[in-house]
Amino acid sequence: MTDIKTLALKYGGYTSLDRVYLDQLLAGKTEQEQLALITPPPSVVNAYFAELYQKKSPEAATDYFAELSHELNLYNAEPSFTFENKPFIRLNLSGKSFGFCYESKGLGRIFSENEEVISDDLLFEIAQIFPHQLVFEESGNIYMKPVEDEEVVSVESLTALTDLESFADGRKRLKGYSQEDLLQEAVAFSGSRYFRSENRTAMLYID
Repeated sequence: MTDIKTLALKYGGYTSLDRVYLDQLLAGKTEQEQLALITPPPSVVNAYFAELYQKKSPEAATDYFAELSHELNLYNAEPSFTFENKPFIRLNLSGKSFGFCYESKGLGRIFSENEEVISDDLLFEIAQIFPHQLVFEESGNIYMKPVEDEEVVSVESLTALTDLESFADGRKRLKGYSQEDLLQEAVAFSGSRYFRSENRTAMLYID
């Protein structure tokens, strides 16, 4: 694992002038206690995430949070607004409060402050915010994972607005400008669904 002081200087808002202070602050603490001390507060994490999202890209923002989560052990399999023991990213989806954290390396988790129905529209809304991610529902939870390399081997036009693409790895992707048409065409296919949206194009991966 990376040296705690190095992590504090990189992520915790400390500078090289704080090295002696850090030695005193961290002395006698367990590794978990040290990580908690140098972890920036949720407000700082959210502000930096938003700045990267707006000034660079959604991918730059999630890369930052993924790296932070890995280095400072912010992974959370049971995230909660009520018991916020680790920082998470706050999202506003259709006027309702949601959070985003990483459950494990590369696996994002979207969770709501209050109980909400997981609809196709909600999954597409999340996909619009994170166009480089695949959004999916599993066991009543919403997850995200990065889009992997894709090799399209065939394209079939199903309607004027919807295409069916087949990948070399056996997956299929419905692609079009109308979410409603896409979901209507998807009824004919079985398998796990992964939602994506990029440049006003809705995509539904079927595995």
